[in-house]
Formats: sequence, C-alpha cells, structure tokens
Amino acid sequence: MLKRIFPFLTWISNYNRSTFYGDLVAGFTVGIMLIPQGMAYAMIAGMPPIYGLYAALVPQLVYAVTGTSRQLAVGPVAMDSLLVAAGIGAMQLAGPQEYIAAVIFLTLLIGLLQLLLGILKMGFFVNFLSKPVISGFTSAAAILIGLGQLKHILGVELPQSGKIYVLLGSIFNSLPQINLLTFGIGVLVVLIIIGLQKINKKLPIPLLVVVLGILSVVLLGLEAKGIKVVGEIPKGLPSFQIPGMQWDKLGEFLPIALTVALFGFMESISIAKTVEEKHPEYDLDPNQELRALGMANIFGSFFQSFSVSGSFSRTAINDHSGARTGMALIFSALLVACVLLFLTPLFYNLPTVVLGAIIMVSVFGLIDVKYPLLLWKNRKDEFILLVATFIMTLSIGLIEGILLGVLLSLLLLVYRISNPHIAILGKIKGTNYFKNVNRFSEDVEVEEDKLILRFDAQLYFGNKDYFKKQLYHQIEKKGPKLKFIVLNAEAINYIDSSASVMLERIILEQREKGIQFLIAGAIGPTRDILYTSGIMDVLGEENLFAQTYDAVECCNNPKTLSNIQKKVSQQYKARTL
Repeated sequence: MLKRIFPFLTWISNYNRSTFYGDLVAGFTVGIMLIPQGMAYAMIAGMPPIYGLYAALVPQLVYAVTGTSRQLAVGPVAMDSLLVAAGIGAMQLAGPQEYIAAVIFLTLLIGLLQLLLGILKMGFFVNFLSKPVISGFTSAAAILIGLGQLKHILGVELPQSGKIYVLLGSIFNSLPQINLLTFGIGVLVVLIIIGLQKINKKLPIPLLVVVLGILSVVLLGLEAKGIKVVGEIPKGLPSFQIPGMQWDKLGEFLPIALTVALFGFMESISIAKTVEEKHPEYDLDPNQELRALGMANIFGSFFQSFSVSGSFSRTAINDHSGARTGMALIFSALLVACVLLFLTPLFYNLPTVVLGAIIMVSVFGLIDVKYPLLLWKNRKDEFILLVATFIMTLSIGLIEGILLGVLLSLLLLVYRISNPHIAILGKIKGTNYFKNVNRFSEDVEVEEDKLILRFDAQLYFGNKDYFKKQLYHQIEKKGPKLKFIVLNAEAINYIDSSASVMLERIILEQREKGIQFLIAGAIGPTRDILYTSGIMDVLGEENLFAQTYDAVECCNNPKTLSNIQKKVSQQYKARTL
C-alpha cells in the first residue's frame, strides 16, 4: 500500500553508484535546459520569469517520490502556460498581483481536481481527447503562442489574446513601432537556435543563447539602446504561502482548471507511455500518475508555482542522458535551487527577445503537418474533426476550442455507432466460411431463400431504427422467395431494452409472413441478454446456433442438435440480484 502511494520506495532500496551517476548527469542536463525554458514559459503564462523557476522546484521534488514513471520530466510547459494565460486573462483582473494570485489559486484547483480524479480512478477521462482533436488543438495553440511572443521579437507592446484575428490585428497596427535592433537580434537568435539544432541536438541550446544574450547586453550596452531585459529577479527560494482562496469566483475557475488538469494529464501520460516502452523494469500506473501530478500542483501552489505537467523535450533528454529513477528530477530541482539562491543576479541582463525566440522555435516544432495529410488520404471524417478543432481554437479561444473539439469527436462517435457497418454474408465456395458478399463477390454462394447478415456493433436505442430499416431493405430485395433470416451476432456485445423489444417484434412479424428468424454466433454476454430480456421466449432455443454454418445447415436439413452443440449455443449465465 505504501509503495503504491510512494512508488520511489520500489527503486530506492536497490539504488547504487552507477544509477546515481546516470541520474546525476541527466538531472543536471535537464536542469540546465529547464532554467531558461521555465522563465520563458512563465512569460507565456503572463507571470514574471522568476515564477518559472519556482515551478521548476517543488513540483519536481513531489513527482520524484510519487510518480510511477522514472524518466518523465515534470515542470512548466508551453501548452499549460498558454491555457492558464487564456483562462485567467479572460477574467480581466485589476493588476499584476491579483493576476498572480489567481494563477496560483488556479494551480491549487488543478491539483485538487487531478488528485480527486486519480483517487476515483478516473484516468480514462483522457481517452475522450482523441488524436485529431489533440493535433488540431496543439497546432493552433503553437501558432497562438508564436504570434503572442512576436511582441518580444518586434520590441512592441501587444495585448494578450487567445484569438488569432485579435493578435494579427494588433501585430499589423504595431508595425510602425517596430524596434529594428530588437527585431534583428530576435531573427539572429532564431537562426542561431535552428542552426545549432541541426549541428547537434544534444547541446543545451537554450542555455547557450541565454548566455550569449546576457554577454551581448553587458559588452555592447544593448539595454541603453532600447533592448528590454528581464531586470531584477528576486533572490532566494520561494516562501511557503497559502494561496489566496477565491471561492466566490469558483464558477469561473472550474472550467479552466478542468481543461488544464485533463490536458496536462493527457500530455504527461502519453509521454510517459512512450518512454515506458523502453524500460520493462517498471510498470506505469495511469491513476497514480494522475495523483502524482495533482500532488505536484497542490504542493507547488503553496510555494508560488503555476501549473506543471510532463515535458516531451526534457523527458527525451532526461532518458537519453541516462536517467534511471526519480532522483534525476531531485538533482534537477537542486540545480534550480542553487540558481535561485546564488545566481539570479546574473539573469538581470537577459534580453526578453532571447526568451521570446526560444519559445517561438520550440512551439513551432509542435505544428504537425504529416498527420493531417495522412487523415486527408485515409480518414476524411477525422480530418474534418482536426480542421474544425484547429479553426475553433484559433478563432474562438483555447479552452472553447478544445472543449468543442471533444464535443465534436463525441458526436462523431455517436454517429458512427448509430450507423454501424452491416454486412450481407454468403458462403465461400468449398468451405464453411461465411463472408461479406461485397468483398468476395466471385467466391461466395448466395441462396435465394436465405438472408444472412452481420451487424457490427452493439444493438441499442441509438441504432435500432437503423438496424430495422437496413434489415427490411434487404428483406424487400430478397422478395417472396425468402424463407430464412440468419442474424450473425458475433459482433453484437450488448442489446439494450429498447432494441430487445424491437427484435422481438421483428421475429414475430417475420414469423407471420412465414419467414423463420435465427441467431448465430452470439457471445456469452449477448446470450445472457437474449435469455434475461425475454427474446429467447419469442425466438425459441431451436433457433439459436453457435455458428452461422450450423444455422444454415439446419435451414437446409432440419435436425436435432447434439448435446454439445446445444450446450455451446444455448449456454447462459443467469443473473442474480
């Protein structure tokens, strides 16, 4: 029980020198990358850069002892930061301090929701975020983040917005006020980052450009020439503070908190699963991951952190650098703590244009073009879903975009299960196999007096009318020679009460017309429903078969089934209260 709550107990007892060395190297590598990234992502969230370092401290320590993934790098990420900025920015708060207080309270709320969902084992909620929705949302969010950071590249003031037309209008209106020196430095930094990535992706590129930026300001006096710098960063570790409770605005906070909580978990679990495939020595527990993220955000909020989740780039570096346990995150947090205690004055001269360039390059890498093209070729319906999510996210807003995207994906799911695939079957010549006549038109035998069909979905109130319409259409096509209807029920795993009533009526209606109705291949749970719903009383046990072949043979040559055939086809488990 204790190991389930604190998974670090499973690996700490076997900790050795070689593991320590790998974790130390990985932790310091990730920490070096996290320092500039954390400050940059704080700017996306609308927070002072120092809060990015705060978010890189306590949450890492908490996740290291509570998370089941041993390589996942938890901390500030671009997407969560943008969602936070979009949600809190829409509240139109009075000033910076009120904004910061709202973000920290939101972080507490996100953590509480994640912890509650983890305790209730509701991690499956993330399955409602389909890949087309995620891809469309991520690409749109990357564009919004990139455009939002143009203010640092152009050296102008732009209002924060989650709508592309507002951002583009503001950028266009600000063109006459561009600071050419800032713009030139921004373009140069972007080119340097891209160039270094092509040379060697293992280099701590964000840290290198931060150092170059600071040196340029100091040596060339760029601040006096109009280049904006980060300025004074408070020295020391974050103090323990209880977040200011804003329960009167809970209705405004909850939709934002739920969106960030689920999206952050989805992002983290997908990254953790990818890494887990390379490490058979441990098993990932999605619900514990949800609880671990929740505790990381809860404890982080008491030390002035904003929302955190798993980072793909830092996780990849953590794993590649040799991380074997959560100690790597502890070493990373210790490095951040050293920076907060002793090195914050060094960041005074850090140009904000450098942070803006780091963000732009990193987020534009999130734009996925290959996946939409793949959907366009193979899955037009999912391509439309992706494009719709993309457009809604850009034009309506981040939170609204992803929520509407999820709603559309659920509507698409309902449409699919309401109009499932129905196959008309025929016997493959010389075999006992029955296959779709449209796929094996030259190899199947179709008898005029028999209609054999397979329904590839559960039978419920949403598709019962569709089933009946398609069945009667096929009956009409067969004409007066039809004597037998065989329903292949192999793919039917559930029949609800509405569909049961409909099926009984169909059986009775066809019997009055002299047509015998048979069911074949029903799996155990479906057979149970056939008996408990009363369908068997109408159908008759003599019309229930284990295989389609048995049913067709019985139509041609009526005979008594053997005991084993009866047992296989008619066995059911009576339900008890």
